[in-house]
Amino acid sequence: MNGFIRELRRREVFRTAGFYVGFCWILIEGASVVLPAFDAPEWALQAMIIVAVVGFPIMLVLAWFFDISRQGVRVQAAATDTVVMPFGRGRNDLIVIALLSIALIFSVYLNLTHEPAVVEQPDPLSVLIADFDNQTGDAVFDGTLEQTLALGIESASFVTAVSRLSARKQMEKLRPGGGLDEEGARLLAVREGIELVLTGAISEDNGKYLFSVQVVEPVDGEAIAEVEERAKDKASVLAAVTEVTDELRKELGDKNVGDESDRIIETFTAGTLQAAHNYTRAQVIANDGDYEGAIELYKSALESDPDFGRAYSGWAVAAYHLGRSDEAEETWKKALSLMETMTERERYRTLGTYYMVVSGNFQKAIENYEELVAKFPSDGAGHNNLAISYFSTLDFERAQAEGQKVLEFYPNNLFYKQNAALYAMYAGDFDAAEARGLEVISADESRYYARLPVAIAALSRGDYEAATAAYDDMAQTGERGASHANLGLADLEIYRGRFERAVALLNEGILADINSGNQRAASTKYIALAEARQANGDSAESVVRELDSAFEIRRGTSQMVAAARLYLELGQAQLGPGLAIAAELAASLQPERRAYAAVLRGIVDSESGRHAEAIDKFVGAVKLSDSWLLRFELGKAYLRAGSFAEALDEFNSCEQRKGEASALFLDDLPTWRYLAELPYWRARAQQEVGMIDAARQNYDAYLALRTEGQLADDARERLASL
Repeated sequence: MNGFIRELRRREVFRTAGFYVGFCWILIEGASVVLPAFDAPEWALQAMIIVAVVGFPIMLVLAWFFDISRQGVRVQAAATDTVVMPFGRGRNDLIVIALLSIALIFSVYLNLTHEPAVVEQPDPLSVLIADFDNQTGDAVFDGTLEQTLALGIESASFVTAVSRLSARKQMEKLRPGGGLDEEGARLLAVREGIELVLTGAISEDNGKYLFSVQVVEPVDGEAIAEVEERAKDKASVLAAVTEVTDELRKELGDKNVGDESDRIIETFTAGTLQAAHNYTRAQVIANDGDYEGAIELYKSALESDPDFGRAYSGWAVAAYHLGRSDEAEETWKKALSLMETMTERERYRTLGTYYMVVSGNFQKAIENYEELVAKFPSDGAGHNNLAISYFSTLDFERAQAEGQKVLEFYPNNLFYKQNAALYAMYAGDFDAAEARGLEVISADESRYYARLPVAIAALSRGDYEAATAAYDDMAQTGERGASHANLGLADLEIYRGRFERAVALLNEGILADINSGNQRAASTKYIALAEARQANGDSAESVVRELDSAFEIRRGTSQMVAAARLYLELGQAQLGPGLAIAAELAASLQPERRAYAAVLRGIVDSESGRHAEAIDKFVGAVKLSDSWLLRFELGKAYLRAGSFAEALDEFNSCEQRKGEASALFLDDLPTWRYLAELPYWRARAQQEVGMIDAARQNYDAYLALRTEGQLADDARERLASL
């Protein structure tokens, strides 16, 4: 072995290897900086490294057999012909050492001064997929290919496919019966600020299929990219669509094509073509409110593909909307067990829907959507649902911020603008709410929800005429808008103490809602009708009758809480039904329902003189859900307990948070009437702490709204005594 090493040293193989490594090291380090500056392809640097590695053993062999001297390249002399110098001595050794030193210094310098490469995230990109031209005559492709394409292109983190269901509804308003063909999709894209439209076609020739997609500029209709793929048979069409999506993602600037492709191909296997078609049809009719029909189609989809996770989640949501809780829970379990069959973005969306809609676990929804938008920053629905989740936990500031963020991505999206107006309304920023609402209305007069913040902003200024005008305009937008406006006008009449007019309006609105099948609105109006009768001094029997009618139609949280408060106000005879509702709410997993249960029980304790127990219940409820109604009842409890400063602090908080009272149950159904009593209770607390002038003003404010009733009589007496 020693002899072999001496021979390597004699033939200067070690020196040559050191020189080669040093030279390649410097060359590769320099290339890693220079090549990107000239937009060289990634493979160029990789090729240099491969050549350097492959060349190393070749260089060793050449160094063994050949020597470079002043006479040129010659075959190495025999060992007996040459005197071996000690390793490291001589001019060649110094050259090698110097070269390696330079390479090391150069490498250290580059590592210290060269900043890590920043992966540029492409700008958010929204696309709308138009209805494809199905030239095969086979209805199974209708809607199916568009659904698959949307799934595929959304694997790019910066791409969001605009909901085709929402787009169809908007197109029906803009161009009734026109559909979502290329012309309609381009029109809507220009209107909504959607960057690109995708159009496509599928044709068949002797059992083989050709699928093509164009990327179109909405304004001028210019095709900026076109991709096509052939399928050998019908069963291979969805896989071909997946291949097209990969090419489209590349065209749109995605650098990570392939990461999700295998999963999408697995999701759409040969047996799921009919399943995907039925799923798409189910989504359409569920969006129109036909949940029974949608469930049948989801079941049909699952007959074709038992592992179709999205079909189970759609079925669960439909069952939930029909009030079939056990069925919804079972299907959700199945959907959650099959989430591995979904793409990553779909998994987040499925979990988000479950947390937000079904379980009501908004904190988990927030965590889920925060992860979604971190991985898919341009996901408009993700940002929007994150804002809704913040809003549902009464974090209106973060809801506004997230609502503003999604508008930075999609500034022309009227749905997101409308939501931003509502967030501002709940936060009490009435000027911003009104301005944003008017902006939406000017772009689309049919959006009745946008008129709610306009009406509420007018009410906050005491401008009843403007509020009435906003509701009247809302009524002209269609059946849903008319129903909403009816409740808003009745709410305004109750607030002003004009109970008979409110009763007449609500009876009219309930009849219309029942005829149109609007159960939520009819039930809510029965509750408001009971409140109007109670405030008007009608019999307890008439109040209970309206409450019973409400529960025959729907038994949601808002109906239960409002009804329970009325039962408790009716006195001992109706204490049982009120406490029964509290017990039902207390058994719920949703924290806001348990908080309301504590509020109801606290009201009973407070009015029974059990002040400490009442306040303990209210304070405990704050940790679950710090609602406006809770603070209002806590202030009344403090007042009855003789803690006047604490009571005034709670009532002042209610005044500052009155935006929440515009729709107490966060369902956009107006409840401004709940603010009518606030001036009376503030005046009581102010009077007790010696704020006489402020108390006078609030008594006057209350008496301007109420001239009859126990509180009005008490307010007049107290005002006279000041």
